[in-house]
Amino acid sequence: MNEQASKKYPLPLVINAPASGDDLLQWLEQNAEAASGKLPLHGAILFRGFAHMSAAEFEQAAGKLSDVTFNNVEESSPRSKISGNVFTSTDYRSDENIFLHNENSYMQSFPNKLFFYCDQPSPVGGQTPLADCRRIYQRLPADVVSRFLEKKWMYVRNYGTGIGMTWQEAFKTTRKQDVEDYCHAAGIAVEWMSDEHLRTRQIREAALKHPVTGERSWFNHITFFHYSTLPESVREALLSICGEEGLPNNTYYGDGSRIEDDVLTLLRQAYLEETVDFSWQKGDLVLLDNLITAHSRRPFEGERRIMFLQADPIQRNDLVIG
Repeated sequence: MNEQASKKYPLPLVINAPASGDDLLQWLEQNAEAASGKLPLHGAILFRGFAHMSAAEFEQAAGKLSDVTFNNVEESSPRSKISGNVFTSTDYRSDENIFLHNENSYMQSFPNKLFFYCDQPSPVGGQTPLADCRRIYQRLPADVVSRFLEKKWMYVRNYGTGIGMTWQEAFKTTRKQDVEDYCHAAGIAVEWMSDEHLRTRQIREAALKHPVTGERSWFNHITFFHYSTLPESVREALLSICGEEGLPNNTYYGDGSRIEDDVLTLLRQAYLEETVDFSWQKGDLVLLDNLITAHSRRPFEGERRIMFLQADPIQRNDLVIG
């Protein structure tokens, strides 16, 4: 998508209620298909000004804009279930910034659509910045993109070290055989360091093509999970406790070699230069095309309640760039 096209399709597309306080569920009865058709162009849609909804109504609205809910395994973000398939967006500390990322980009099957609903905006901060990953792909130097297309990227994860999630929490089982079966099917290498300490490695493509438009998108957790993206105090503390091999999360080139510092700096800068901010209003519903739109979270003060639902899983093998 070129510069002119990005101006034609702003991020996010804002759809305002015809009249303040209109019922979104009723509006979607007639307009869901047309709204969904605009998602691959804009990458995100913000529904604003509609009547406040409960968690159950939010799930119904998401159901009108998607086909199948996505049930997550390999969980990496702490979340709490609200009801049905609705969860908190994240339970990370409110004083932490969460870097831009695409949900579950390291999985073989990941959600195409993400839904966020603002039950209560925080009085200070708490925005959910967005970035167009098609533009990030275009912004990156050709040699960097080529290197990652050739080598891919590796995600190394340590569970059960006392820092981060346990393998039981992430894989939602207490049986090691279940974990090994899942990982074998998903192309994940498993190494049991002890009964509770599991180390996994998986190699994934750094970019994929969109199933509707065919556009290339920078789709990965390379920067998000690399330890250099952490605040310096956190980074140094983790390295002193775990060492590089024992870090809860880290990334490498697909051949296991380290990613250069200047490349990581360049990648982070590309995300930041494409960042679009908006402030939550009570009752806002945001629909993201997860493949082409990264999201993050600003630190906040006070109470903030953002509901979250994932839907319409797609297979990465169908989206590999030839």
